[in-house]
Amino acid sequence: MIKNIFYTLVIPIVFSSCQQKNTSPVKKPNIIIIYADDLGYGDLSCYGASAVQTTHIDRLAAEGLRFTNAYSEASTCTPSRYAMLTGRYAFRNDAAILPGDAPLIIEPDRETLASMLKKAGYTAGVVGKWHLGLGNGSPDWNADIKPGPLEIGFDYSFLLPATADRVPTVYVENSRVVDLDHRDPIQVDYNKKIGKDPIGLEHPKMLKMAADTQHSGTIVNGVSRIGYMTGGHQAYWKDEDFADVFTDKAKAFIHQHQNEPFFLYYALPHIHVPRMPNNKYVGTTNMGPRGDLIVEMDAMVGEIMKTLKDLNLDKNTFVIFSSDNGPVLDDGYGDHAEELIGNHKPAGIYRGGKYSAFEGGLRMPMIVRWPNEIQPGISDAVINQIDFFASLANLTGVKIDRETIAPDSENLLDALTGKSKEGRRVMLQESFTMAIRKENWKYIEPVSKKTPDWLDNKTVETGLQQEPQLYDLKHDPREQRNLAGKYPDKVAELAGKLKEIMEKKN
Repeated sequence: MIKNIFYTLVIPIVFSSCQQKNTSPVKKPNIIIIYADDLGYGDLSCYGASAVQTTHIDRLAAEGLRFTNAYSEASTCTPSRYAMLTGRYAFRNDAAILPGDAPLIIEPDRETLASMLKKAGYTAGVVGKWHLGLGNGSPDWNADIKPGPLEIGFDYSFLLPATADRVPTVYVENSRVVDLDHRDPIQVDYNKKIGKDPIGLEHPKMLKMAADTQHSGTIVNGVSRIGYMTGGHQAYWKDEDFADVFTDKAKAFIHQHQNEPFFLYYALPHIHVPRMPNNKYVGTTNMGPRGDLIVEMDAMVGEIMKTLKDLNLDKNTFVIFSSDNGPVLDDGYGDHAEELIGNHKPAGIYRGGKYSAFEGGLRMPMIVRWPNEIQPGISDAVINQIDFFASLANLTGVKIDRETIAPDSENLLDALTGKSKEGRRVMLQESFTMAIRKENWKYIEPVSKKTPDWLDNKTVETGLQQEPQLYDLKHDPREQRNLAGKYPDKVAELAGKLKEIMEKKN
């Protein structure tokens, strides 16, 4: 009798308990990539900066994993963004810095982070700087602008079409220019002046800050830009409002999708030129607009993290913070960044910066936070942003065909979450030449093509030379001693590996 009662009552309860435990779905983490622009390895206080305090990002680092060997795929923005979103080296698509009227360079049938995560049930949004082209070439800014983010996997987009120093100086939400008055249609031209709007070369007294010849096109908000435009005046942005506008859009996306898994690519326009912080941040550092914009950027990150906490989402959100390429001081505008830099080292101990083949152009600050899943600390594992694709596919359970999808991305989820110290062994690096890192050795290929004329005026050390370069990053992280002459066999090995990667068909 007692035995029968045991089997009748106890066993079903135990079985039910086990069944519920085994079949209960694991909630997928929300994923946010916060991507700064032109922010260097040494520009954050959690990476050693003392001239500027980044309290919100420092908190992110204290609660997460801070990387010391994290890399962008290239030392300029368009290639880095292309590689991160596609898991494919940018040179395979000849991705380069794009004008503001360039066509979309990601083919609509190519898998992206957004389209891949949609397969795992995510809603995907992008807010901020795009700079990957829109339309099929010479887009009509007065109609639907397609293809764009919505055609490559995103469900929502609110964009700076290219960069803040390029026309058109308007926001694009989904496929339409925001606040466009069709009685004042937009026209854009990157070859010749159009319309009657003043340009910097002809009206320098109208400018809030001086600009070089390249940045002396149409004047908008007291700043001359690259390229020429006319019309769309009601839709013009105001640079000083970027922080509020983009933060509000990012927060609204989080609020709207708080009850479902979401992926947000939050591409900050900060700290790219023209550097024009809101008045409430002016003077927060002694470094002028560049330093003040870092503080403003830090506050934008803080707003996102506060929103997650207020909505009780912070414990189940996988946050990655990084930058697209190394720092630059003088990038076309007279904002006194070089004169006011003081003892601040934007690239930390590393040589070079934006546009450079040296470490300063490619080694990025990177912080990953996911409470209860990622233990706080510091990681020396080598990770490239191109690896986000395969790693997040593994995290979310999406199977990808590596022959056709994200062919250059490696699944480094264990390293990304701090469960392993092993990262990449081999990594290609792009600037205006090619380089490769294998373990602690770095080989920079001799310059094989003409570099842009405007690069000649940059004070940053580009690393572009007519002879091969070889550095031992373990013993010479500042890349001061070229060992190519001493180790010709190592040069031949790495040059051969670089050629092998570049000739791979995918």
